Amino acid sequence: MKSFRKELWFEVPTRRAFINITPQVEEFLAESGVQEGLMLVNAMHITASVFINDDESGLHHDYEQWLEKLAPHAPVAQYRHNVGEDNADAHLKRQIMGREVVVAITKGKLDFGTWEQIFYGEFDGRRRKRVLVKIIGE
Repeated sequence: MKSFRKELWFEVPTRRAFINITPQVEEFLAESGVQEGLMLVNAMHITASVFINDDESGLHHDYEQWLEKLAPHAPVAQYRHNVGEDNADAHLKRQIMGREVVVAITKGKLDFGTWEQIFYGEFDGRRRKRVLVKIIGE
């Protein structure tokens, strides 16, 4: 069995963003040579997320609106975590959107359903963060 590890790095200039990382992780899969196995993709920061969904701008807008209703950024004083910080909402948004995804690898390709893509969700940007990609298989 092979094991392959690579990282993606991001420095998003805005507070929040959704970035399709499918092309990058597919390149990593090709580089790994794994034909059958599993790929783990996870955010290595507690204010960022990795999730699978459709790459559709209306959906991303709906996510943005929905998350802001569930955990509004302001007023920052509403959160006990915001002592010297202003990112409590980002922690909550990450909890909702999830830390990681695991995707099956079949015949050297990610075994996605129709329209599925992998996204990095940033909820407290403007600094460098990373995503781990771990591939295991044969």
